[in-house]
Amino acid sequence: MLFCLQPQRLTQATIAAAVLGLFSIGAHAEHAAPAMPQSVDETPFASEREAVIWRQDELKDLERLLRQLRFDLVNNQDAQGAAPRLAELQEKATQAHFLPAFIAGTHGRGSDAKPEIWEEWDQFATGFTDLEQKVSTLVEAAEQEDYRAATRAFSEVGLSCRSCHRAYRYD
Repeated sequence: MLFCLQPQRLTQATIAAAVLGLFSIGAHAEHAAPAMPQSVDETPFASEREAVIWRQDELKDLERLLRQLRFDLVNNQDAQGAAPRLAELQEKATQAHFLPAFIAGTHGRGSDAKPEIWEEWDQFATGFTDLEQKVSTLVEAAEQEDYRAATRAFSEVGLSCRSCHRAYRYD
C-alpha cells in the first residue's frame, strides 16, 4: 500500500511513475520531440523550483554514474560489475526522464539552464535522442565485453553531454 511508504519515497515514486507515463503517448510519433511542458500542472512536480532542483540533482547523479562507469569499463574492464550502473544509465539518460523537468521559463535565478533550451526545444530534445543512442551503443559493447568499443562509446556519450552543456547550460 502506498500510504505505508515514507513521504520522500512516495514523492520519488510518484514523480518516477508520472515521468515514465507523461511522454508514452508521444513515443509513437516517430522523431517528434515531446511537447514542452508549459506549466507545472503538466508535470509530476509540485513547483517550478522543485523541477529545477530535481533536474540539477539528477544531472549530477548522472555525472557521478558516468565516473563510476568509466572506472568499471575503461579502467577495470569489468562489464559484469558495470551492468547495474549501465541499466541505470539507460533508464535515466532519456527524454522521458528529463524533459518533464524543463518547464517553460525555468531558466531564471537558481537555474543553470540557458533560455535557448526553450527557444530551440526540438534540437534540445533531439540531443537526448542522440544520447540514448550513444548509451545503447555503450551498453551493447559492454555486454559483448568489447572494451575497446566500450571505451569509444563511452567517449561518445561524454561528447554528447559536453555538447549539450556548452549549448544549453551556464558554467
